[in-house]
Amino acid sequence: MSDFLLELRSEEIPARMQAGARAELEKLFRREMDAAGVAIGEVTVWSTPRRLALIARGLPESTEAVREEAKGPPEGAPDAAIDGFCRKNGVTRDQLELREVKGRPTWFAVIEKPGRATRDLLADAIPAIARDFAWPKSMRWGAASVSTGSLRWVRPLSGIVAILGEDLVECAVDGVRSGYATLGHRFHCPGEITIGGAHDYAEKLRACHVIVDHEERAALIRDGARKAAADAGLTLVEDEGLVVENAGLTEWPVPLLGRFDEAFLDVPPEVIQLTARTNQKYFVCEDEGGKLANAFVCTANIEAADGGAAIVDGNRKVLAARLSDARFFWEQDRKTSLTEQTKKLERITFHERLGTVAHKVERVAKLARWLVEEGIVKGANPDLAEQAARLAKADLVTEMVGEFPELQGLMGGYYARAEGLSDEVADAIRDHYKPVGQGDQVPTAPVTVAVSLADKLDTLRSFFSIDEKPTGSKDPFALRRAALGVIQLLETNSLRCNLSAIRSEPVDGMPWPTGEPERGLLDFFADRLKVQQREAGVRHDLIDAVFALGNEDDLVRLLARVNALQAFIATEDGANLLAAYKRASNILKKEDWRGIEGEIAQTGEEDPLAIVDDPDLAAVVAAKMAERHASGLSYTPEPAEKALIDALHAAEPEAARAVEQEDFAAAMAALASLRAPIDRFFDEVTVNADEEKKRAARLDLLARFRAAVHKVADFSRIEG
Repeated sequence: MSDFLLELRSEEIPARMQAGARAELEKLFRREMDAAGVAIGEVTVWSTPRRLALIARGLPESTEAVREEAKGPPEGAPDAAIDGFCRKNGVTRDQLELREVKGRPTWFAVIEKPGRATRDLLADAIPAIARDFAWPKSMRWGAASVSTGSLRWVRPLSGIVAILGEDLVECAVDGVRSGYATLGHRFHCPGEITIGGAHDYAEKLRACHVIVDHEERAALIRDGARKAAADAGLTLVEDEGLVVENAGLTEWPVPLLGRFDEAFLDVPPEVIQLTARTNQKYFVCEDEGGKLANAFVCTANIEAADGGAAIVDGNRKVLAARLSDARFFWEQDRKTSLTEQTKKLERITFHERLGTVAHKVERVAKLARWLVEEGIVKGANPDLAEQAARLAKADLVTEMVGEFPELQGLMGGYYARAEGLSDEVADAIRDHYKPVGQGDQVPTAPVTVAVSLADKLDTLRSFFSIDEKPTGSKDPFALRRAALGVIQLLETNSLRCNLSAIRSEPVDGMPWPTGEPERGLLDFFADRLKVQQREAGVRHDLIDAVFALGNEDDLVRLLARVNALQAFIATEDGANLLAAYKRASNILKKEDWRGIEGEIAQTGEEDPLAIVDDPDLAAVVAAKMAERHASGLSYTPEPAEKALIDALHAAEPEAARAVEQEDFAAAMAALASLRAPIDRFFDEVTVNADEEKKRAARLDLLARFRAAVHKVADFSRIEG
């Protein structure tokens, strides 16, 4: 058994591509080995800016010989069929064997595959891996690049190290031949290094100032940056993405702390952090009070004789230039009020069929005021809500957001505060995009909630009105995210809002969708809510059980009902009641019982009991049931039957009253009181009695039990 080392060396690989490249290299290597029948053990893949390396442990010296048999056509089959079978299996007619299969002579091909040296298999595999390697972006180079058949790689491929045990695996990829030699650090050790094999690869490179393990480099950057900040009495602003990126940019990382002019701290801290991070890959620091300090941590790729002073000074000058640009944008933008900036929105198209961004702002402003005036969002001043909505998109045309689109909303809040606008308006402008995803902060300030909710609802209603809905994995207008944002806002703030009842005044012919678009939008909300609740750990069947009731689009009430149902089903009473419900439903279905429902309407339903769940007929069914039971039975009911009737008399109004009061826990408790009577009924009463009137009455009683349960949830959707 031997260890195999493969290094593919090139010019600098972009940091953002290295994780994907490591996964691709391992995937292709395993593919080639599996196809060759080579069993492999542990595989380690590393990357630096200049190389991809793979070490596979415990490869066999050769593959074992394999004997395979293939069944062919029977004796006497046409020559064409036999010849085709021979070609497929790489044998001649003379090599076929005739065997009895179920009393019929049949041709078999016996294929002997001799074992191959693993080194030879690897020599074939390496060029195949290089040819099939998938990069997000790749290039051709040199004289061979005139041919579309030449190798594509992320940067020009310059070297290959391929060693099995201590033996070279000889191969070539587009003229680049494998060897024992690699290169060390570009500055500290630019010459060739001879590698003996997988056993000394990492240590020989380390001796030449190359840490080949990307995780080790990340740890050095993470810990070194923290220490550099702590030594200066500061706290590093953690940024794991920046750690990974710097690890992908360096082979010998050395974190260094530098300072910039305090005058730049007049610029919003988010701008400074984004400038340092995006343009220069620097970390920033905070002082003891938690405020941004005039310090940064850069990651050098070299150990300098002066301790890095010259490197820090050079980085400070570059950062100063970037911060000067940011300060210029900040000062220029403040010379124009947000109200003036909004006029520029008339020149920006929101969507060719939905008008400009200015049109959207007008719609959102009216809807935000409506949400407050209708009492859906409580505690907000409608004038402030409308003002914030009209200014919320103004920063889209500022210089700062043009340079850093990630700061939209945030900069609007800063500009509003600098103008002297109220904190409520400034906060609403800053946070109106939130929440932008699961885990993001959900606004709770009333004015912010009104603007954020209006913005997302308008986006949804606008695109649904022109039939631009998400399809499959495609959601170009982020409507799923907008719907989840609406759900989170309603849930977090306990907003009592029937989505189907929301209307705002048409603006430029853009009302809330009606008819099919409206139904589609409400179904879309329902689907998003199911996804969100499943991710929160709520059983999907319980969500379906509540949604199946229909005519319920008050999110707070829906979720309260789902949570109460989940708690109830987890109890012994809930589990037993579910079992009794399913037993009753099965009996009714088996008997094809139309009973009361059949008297009410001839619906043509395959399952006549389906109308019990029809919201439009629920009241009629209940009234008819009450009328029948009030008239009394034509026989004396058995004790268990009478007990169930009495229990239903008590439980039905109690459950209905609890549902009306939105006390769903009490509604479940009322249903729980039916558990013992229904169990006793099944134990002691014969439903399918010989006497027709008894049988009809008892089936009606089960239908009544089923209908009572359905007032709380559709138990037929619950598994178990």
